[in-house]
Amino acid sequence: MTNRDRLLGLGVVVLWGLNFLAIRVGLDHFPPFFFAGLRFAVIAVPVLVFVPRPAVPWRWLLLYGIGFGILQFAFLFSAMRAGMPTGLASLVLQSSAPFTVLLGAVLLRERLRGVQLFGIAVAVAGMAVIGWDRMQHAALLPLLLTLAAGLGWAFGNIGSRLAAAESAGVNPLHLTLWMTVVPPLPLFALSALTEGPATGWHDLAAAFGPDGLPAFAALAYIALLGTIAGSGLWTYLMSRYPAGTVAPLSLLVPVVGIAASWFFLDETPSAVALAGAVIVIAGAFTATSGGSLRRGRWGRRRTAAASPETAGTEKITPTDPVPVPAA
Repeated sequence: MTNRDRLLGLGVVVLWGLNFLAIRVGLDHFPPFFFAGLRFAVIAVPVLVFVPRPAVPWRWLLLYGIGFGILQFAFLFSAMRAGMPTGLASLVLQSSAPFTVLLGAVLLRERLRGVQLFGIAVAVAGMAVIGWDRMQHAALLPLLLTLAAGLGWAFGNIGSRLAAAESAGVNPLHLTLWMTVVPPLPLFALSALTEGPATGWHDLAAAFGPDGLPAFAALAYIALLGTIAGSGLWTYLMSRYPAGTVAPLSLLVPVVGIAASWFFLDETPSAVALAGAVIVIAGAFTATSGGSLRRGRWGRRRTAAASPETAGTEKITPTDPVPVPAA
């Protein structure tokens, strides 16, 4: 990777790490389910008008959108509203990496190396350390909700992987943008059922007042910088380098998230939580960089479907992890 592209990768890490601060600000103004629906709606509307839909089966696009969009952010925003510290949320959400490896083995029949299983075990041990620390200082529920968000992200990863496996040559950025079309209506419906049919819209109208600038600034950051700019740069890097080279950069996101929340929100993590963070990052890195022992059936299908013109030119192998934009 060139020095320029390393800097671009670190830029994405900073954008995604600071994204959690924007989420915290947004949740101070909007209820969680409504805010989650709103952050996707502001992207989905122009996507429907200007971006052609990628030629992928609807079932995999729906799985991608439900896992990454609905489950991840419904649980994550609920966890942060319930008291999950911002920096710790950016870390625990990285549980999606070992979750993705496990789901790939169970659902896609990907064979795992011992080093990957070891990495998963290490990451789980780190989560256990953080969970123990949370029980000493605060409620455990926000941690469990954040883990559920990581699992939802993992299902979204599987959806994006299956979409790519069945549709050779699909534009990854178009796939990511069209994923945003799936979550808004279900999230708004969930908001109406649990938060009240008028609560979110009332808060949105109130945000147009003099005190609403932080809310709109947070929404703009999440949509424009966190999703479009961050995802665009990430997609560019993924198109130039193997996933195993790019993916480990995402494990630096919690470093930025914890440092930013420490500096801006005065969230001081305990020494035990920081030790657990190091263990989790080490385990997730091991689990996602170990590679698969043998291609699963979906990887074989993608290989078989490749055209003679594109065969052998892909830099991302069918069984590489498929990182998607972070929160």
